[in-house]
Amino acid sequence: MTTKTTKETLAQRAEKVMPPIAKRATELGVVKAEGHYLYGEDGKKYLDFASGVAVTNIGHNHPRVVEAAKEQLDEMIHAGHNVVYYPSYIELAEKLNDLTGGDNMVYFSNSGAEVNEGAIKLAKKVTKRPALISFKRGFHGRTLGTTSITASSSSYRADYEGLMPSVYYADYPYAFYHGRTEEEETDRCIAQLEELFQLQVTPEQVAAIIMEPIQGEGGYIVPPVAFVQKIREICDKHGILLIFDEIQTGFGRTGKMFAYEHFDVKPDIVTLAKGIASGFPLSALVAKREYMEQWPAGTHGGTFGGNPVSCAAAIATIDVLEEEGLENAVKQGNYFKQQLQKLKEKHDSVGEVRGLGLMLAMELVDEKGQPNPDKLNQIRKAGLEQGVILLGCGTEKNVLRFIAPTTVESAEIDRVITLVDQELSK
Repeated sequence: MTTKTTKETLAQRAEKVMPPIAKRATELGVVKAEGHYLYGEDGKKYLDFASGVAVTNIGHNHPRVVEAAKEQLDEMIHAGHNVVYYPSYIELAEKLNDLTGGDNMVYFSNSGAEVNEGAIKLAKKVTKRPALISFKRGFHGRTLGTTSITASSSSYRADYEGLMPSVYYADYPYAFYHGRTEEEETDRCIAQLEELFQLQVTPEQVAAIIMEPIQGEGGYIVPPVAFVQKIREICDKHGILLIFDEIQTGFGRTGKMFAYEHFDVKPDIVTLAKGIASGFPLSALVAKREYMEQWPAGTHGGTFGGNPVSCAAAIATIDVLEEEGLENAVKQGNYFKQQLQKLKEKHDSVGEVRGLGLMLAMELVDEKGQPNPDKLNQIRKAGLEQGVILLGCGTEKNVLRFIAPTTVESAEIDRVITLVDQELSK
């Protein structure tokens, strides 16, 4: 008699060779990605409303991105951006300069955390000031430097103290959470920042204020336009550089190429990653020429930043976004948000619907109006069972976020709405 052995899943194999820190949001193993779908080792097809956490903004393996990458592979895989110059590197920098209004300069890295490290260093180098101000619930990475400016979970900092000194935290407006109007919440947060200047650090010692124009991991929180504009005014008044971390919000996610366009505010420095190259490792720091020219050779660097293949993929990604993705993100984002609002009107367990473009979320609450992470877990589990991948966020772990590709179709949105409606009805 022979005993039939069960084949191990990818997750089970991973547990044997990877530490707990490499745990995923799901136990799903996938073997193929195409368009808006992932194909599991279980033979099922999954609608991906996570988009690799806002990375595959034009879908998986877009033909034009694949073609551009293959062409670049035949020409050159790596030459070293700290050794020589090559076409895709320069062409992408020129493109990003144009997209951000011109008179900027660009430096490439590999990841969001790495490019935020660069932004910190640039701000300190230019201003010769020691302090940084970040925002509560903000997320900027998990390196030691970016952990120091992240305040969305104490678990990210546990056992790593002390971190980078001279970092201060300001309140980010969260009107729903605090039960205030947007105007009241803006006034409260600006007053708290002014108090920080009075009691903790003088503005003349602050190199930069770094913020997500829409908080991502913190809960997909959209700040009032007036708040963002007042932060710009404060920075101008005191000679503080304003850094926008657009790692999750950039490249069409909000219906515009960059989220700052919604606020009629331009940062001094903007950091970009995730959706820049449809999954190829790449990030970019874009800053005003007058500041970048004060960043001498050797004071920052890296080996793999601006890889030729990644840059070629990024150029193709931007072309697709400009030709179809941005327009569709606005159209489908409006439709998606309307359907989510209908769910809010129908179900008391939806506290708030918020977001811009296809960076959308619903905050889930219990019968007492308190955060309801259990409902979030229920919906996400049901989604996997029905072939839909969804993610959560928020400091209370009760926010269901929807990160559909900018090329999403109405029928796919309807499928997700039906799923969420069914689970909210239970």
